[in-house]
Amino acid sequence: MIGRVQGVGYRQATLREAQALELGGWVRNCPDGSVEIEAEGPFHSLNDLRLWCERGPVAAQVHRVATTQVPPTGVDWFEIRR
Repeated sequence: MIGRVQGVGYRQATLREAQALELGGWVRNCPDGSVEIEAEGPFHSLNDLRLWCERGPVAAQVHRVATTQVPPTGVDWFEIRR
């Protein structure tokens, strides 16, 4: 998932949301200012995270969210990557 956000705590809020949904994976900022998220878990939880990403935290202005499928890695934790 990719969204364009800056300075609103998007990664930290994504971490909390993914942990609440019991998803594995990671979130990181990209050099172009977008945010990249890789998450795995039950379909309904992934869908809930995608819907959350479209809104983001309170101060976020999300312009676009794109999704792709990647093979699962089996991780059972969610982290912020740098």
